[in-house]
Amino acid sequence: MTKKAASFSIKNWSIDDQPREKLRDKGKSVLSDAELVAILIGSGNTEESAVALCKRILASVNNNLNELGKLTVKQLMDFKGIGEAKAITIVAALELGRRRRAEEALEKQKISSSKSVFELMQPIIGELAHEEFWIIYLNNSNKVIQKQQLSKGGITGTLVDVRLVLKNALEVGATGLILVHNHPSGTLKPSEADKQLTQKLKHASNSLDIKVLDHLIITEKAYFSFADETLL
Repeated sequence: MTKKAASFSIKNWSIDDQPREKLRDKGKSVLSDAELVAILIGSGNTEESAVALCKRILASVNNNLNELGKLTVKQLMDFKGIGEAKAITIVAALELGRRRRAEEALEKQKISSSKSVFELMQPIIGELAHEEFWIIYLNNSNKVIQKQQLSKGGITGTLVDVRLVLKNALEVGATGLILVHNHPSGTLKPSEADKQLTQKLKHASNSLDIKVLDHLIITEKAYFSFADETLL
């Protein structure tokens, strides 16, 4: 490493500019997103510090951590100073953050509204580039017994097996169902196929005294609820 390159390593910065020490002495909340990511990578390149490099990476995704989490290892490696190890570290850290969000949502086991369904499922399917269809199985108290991916499709759609939904509902003792799927296109308008499937599952479930309580279409930042829109 050249003398110039070494000067951009975090350990060679002044104490006030070192994000590790700043986190230790002042707490994690005072650090910027760029400083937190800089701690992950440790050093920048021959022309910029780790923080400057991370600011540039964040700027490329409009300073949006959710968008940063979508970058692949290869895409991150396009930035000078980000090798495979650093790229993998960034991807792993952001994936942990995504899983933490999912676990926090799972702690709210009781489904009380369409918003609570969105909070539970958005971290799982909200940012996917393909469509997935999930079923949430509930007991009499509207508490989650199980959530299950029923199918996984391409960008244009997916297939749902009604018999499989009801078979699993009986096996886990569910009295209520919530249908959830994502629209990678970002549109919240239900298709005719979405409406037909909802009615098909509703009628089939009623014969077994199981209620379809809602059907949510989820995108990255919003959702559409059949129940809220009185479409059930």
